[in-house]
Amino acid sequence: MSRNAVSGAEHPIVSGFHPDPTICRVGEDYYLAHSSFEYFPGAPIFHSRDLVHWKQIGNILDRRSQFVNGGGTPSGGIYGSTLRHHDGLFYFITTNVYDSRGQIIVTAEDPSGDWSEPVFVPEAAGIDPDLCWGDDGECYLTWTGRVADTDLDGILQARIDPTTGKFKAPAYRVWQGIGLAANEAPHMYRIGDHWYLMLAEGGTERGHSVTVARADRPEGPYESCPANPVFSHRSSALPVQNTGHADLVETASGEWAAVYLAVRPRGFTPQFHVLGRETFLAGVDWVDGWPVFDEHRYGFTPDDTTFTDDFTSDAWDLRWVAPSSEPDAIAARGDDGLDLRDPGDGSPGLLCARVCDLRWTAEAEFADSGRFVVWIDERHWYGLTCENGVVRAEVRIGGVTAELGSAPAPEGAVALRIESVEPQAANMTAYGPDDIVLSLKGDNGFATLGRLDGRYLSTEVATGFTGRMLGVGAGGDASRLREFRYVPTESLPAE
Repeated sequence: MSRNAVSGAEHPIVSGFHPDPTICRVGEDYYLAHSSFEYFPGAPIFHSRDLVHWKQIGNILDRRSQFVNGGGTPSGGIYGSTLRHHDGLFYFITTNVYDSRGQIIVTAEDPSGDWSEPVFVPEAAGIDPDLCWGDDGECYLTWTGRVADTDLDGILQARIDPTTGKFKAPAYRVWQGIGLAANEAPHMYRIGDHWYLMLAEGGTERGHSVTVARADRPEGPYESCPANPVFSHRSSALPVQNTGHADLVETASGEWAAVYLAVRPRGFTPQFHVLGRETFLAGVDWVDGWPVFDEHRYGFTPDDTTFTDDFTSDAWDLRWVAPSSEPDAIAARGDDGLDLRDPGDGSPGLLCARVCDLRWTAEAEFADSGRFVVWIDERHWYGLTCENGVVRAEVRIGGVTAELGSAPAPEGAVALRIESVEPQAANMTAYGPDDIVLSLKGDNGFATLGRLDGRYLSTEVATGFTGRMLGVGAGGDASRLREFRYVPTESLPAE
């Protein structure tokens, strides 16, 4: 495997299912957070000193008192958010679509430490909330949705008290974009003499775009940028698509940059993206008072995503999350690995980590029984289950579940492997993003029990807002996982 220098226009700074990026800077330190939908702990947060190399430092919503479990609906949970720093305190505001109490505000002095219990904003119904402070200390909430118990909807704004979540004055409509579909994800900034309002428009699919307007006052009237949309890959043949949902940050040297989400579709038309929406980076110049995106400004060598976990540490690695459950309900760390169990809470009962590469190999070694899957949701997964002395390769696509192959389980440890490899395509229309290979280790190495086109584990097929996850669970009532290994196998092109 080669990890060469790449352009930020073609490779994410945070790969895998890390959508809806939001960024802030404190001195020389940058902090980046993401939406996480049904997975708990929620809202992963990262730290960087150079904008291109990021290390996860926590999950902002790591207690159920902060993140109500909504019963398992895929692509529910934690939506778009905003991370800001004001007067010595970090603020994170987000939407939990499982929770009817309104937008959620949590705070922390240390972004890697404990975040507060939530303050709710009950009057603001909708998604994608943003906080911005004026020079006079007034705090402005901007969001997509409606005002509770009124007919007011669209891109809305209100002055609020962030310590109580209460409106200080009635809400009002602000700039509604340039007329593309799904105007959402507002971020407001006080820059120079103007207030800037940036939106995502066109939907989070191929038409995704960034638009911007400016005003002399937070409430407007707003002047639309004559170059709108200021950033989009729509109707292009570029290898990165769905670019949008951007957030600006001023660098420590006084320049500007933007993080945004995008996808890397592969395979024959209409192409398929499998990792979910990832986080990319662009430089930003200001020309005649308007932001101009330079997606080629940053070149970097991507971090190696290889990891091994034997689960003997005292705490969970931050990468492990659970759909519609909690890691502690599914598994317990022991002296010799991880004890997995059925949590009995109606969830899939999986402990999951994000797939972060287009080509990869992952192995799970169990003491006896166990389940290992590559997962989008309960209706879209491929996997291996060792139970009652038999290993089965199975697939679920929509309403159909099928067994691809089976073999007797070996005596002693059971090693299961899942790989993403180049597709075997008989013709153009059979060319998907990858093939997924499911294997069992025997006396003569790994033997394939099943191989299937990876397009059925893509967003274009499964729909939704998430991406591929690797999940482990109990095979039957209980299992012991001794070790988990993940290795990227793609070669990155030179810049």
